[in-house]
Amino acid sequence: MSRRITAALVAVGATVLALLAPASASASARPSPVPRTVVLDGNRLALTRLLVKAGVPQLRSELRTLTGQADGYLTQGPWSVMDKPQTAPSGDKHDYLSEAPYWWPSQPQTAANPWGCPYVQKDGVRNPAIDTITDHSERGEMFNAVYTLTLAWYYTGKAGYAERAALDLRTWFVDPATRMNPSLNYTQFIPCKVDGRGIGIIDFSQQFTDILDATAILDTGAPGWTGADHTGMTSWDSQFLSWLQTSQNGSDEAAATNNHGSFFDMQEAALALATGQKALATSIVKGAESKRLDVQLAADGSQPLELTRTTSYHYSDFNLLALTRLAQIGEHVGVDLWHYTTPAGGSLLKSVDFVVPAATGAAAWTYPELNFQAFAANDVIRAAADAGDRTALRALPELSAQPGGDVWLLRPAAEQLDPISG
Repeated sequence: MSRRITAALVAVGATVLALLAPASASASARPSPVPRTVVLDGNRLALTRLLVKAGVPQLRSELRTLTGQADGYLTQGPWSVMDKPQTAPSGDKHDYLSEAPYWWPSQPQTAANPWGCPYVQKDGVRNPAIDTITDHSERGEMFNAVYTLTLAWYYTGKAGYAERAALDLRTWFVDPATRMNPSLNYTQFIPCKVDGRGIGIIDFSQQFTDILDATAILDTGAPGWTGADHTGMTSWDSQFLSWLQTSQNGSDEAAATNNHGSFFDMQEAALALATGQKALATSIVKGAESKRLDVQLAADGSQPLELTRTTSYHYSDFNLLALTRLAQIGEHVGVDLWHYTTPAGGSLLKSVDFVVPAATGAAAWTYPELNFQAFAANDVIRAAADAGDRTALRALPELSAQPGGDVWLLRPAAEQLDPISG
């Protein structure tokens, strides 16, 4: 749907809602300003909000699912990097710390060798010991909570959702006593081997753009979200973007050719757009044509760099998640990644079509996969359908049910639906 058409529909929807609303309707029943989101289409969100308030039946089930999830988050958290029992090698507990998920001890753990070093890699097999460091799991819960609570507030107007989202954001990013430093120097460390790796940046990049969109939605006038909160988050975002562009870890991750590089570009472009650097965002998205799509997408739609993994279906969908979201960022800056064709004849839509048969059960996935879950591709197929892909559109009725329920119409951007690891 083009921005011009969507904006026109928003205006029509506002008129219709005004006619339907009683003369005594309070200000809280009126549409919020269009949020300046970086992945989600703000105009589409505003239109959907009008349709929710008008009681459109097709949205009721998804709204119940969304608010049910949000209700659960009202009594969880807030979370902080200060919760972990460990301290990063820097000696500063405000530094985020996480351990590499696919690395395992090869020797018995003893007093002389407490880690069981040396560590060996088992691709796709998650080491449960990493959960003793709480930053990774709490970060994930915080991201999910903030995004869900913010959307629930936007569509219902219930202040408690926004106030809780604001508290969660303030605790993790803004409050000096509990905030995380805007850097990722110690992500996915490997005991007895390395203190942190650029590859660990994906801890954030695979979902941090949800936080950017959530803060943009809160900026439309959410209760409990203050000017100081906005300033604090904007400052954190700017510092984090600078760290990504100047650190060795950032440089290493930007050079990755597989899904790690895709997520790096997606996060960097979104941060550039969120901090008012549209030209930089445009350059990053445009550069992804040759840097990412030309390298990753084969003429038959396969993604050879992801098919080498022991969980190749998961990683094919995972990379498409980054690329479809990057394509949505491109819509904000006038770059069409959806319909770009590589010199070899590949394209983003063709790569989504490649996973459709397995996602719908029409054909088996014939590549290595330790834990096949068909629903993992649901959101990237929905995103491609929204972009006009006929194969994806025809596949929608055949997609399998996903855990937690479907809320695509309320948050139309791909999310990771299967476990990231394990």
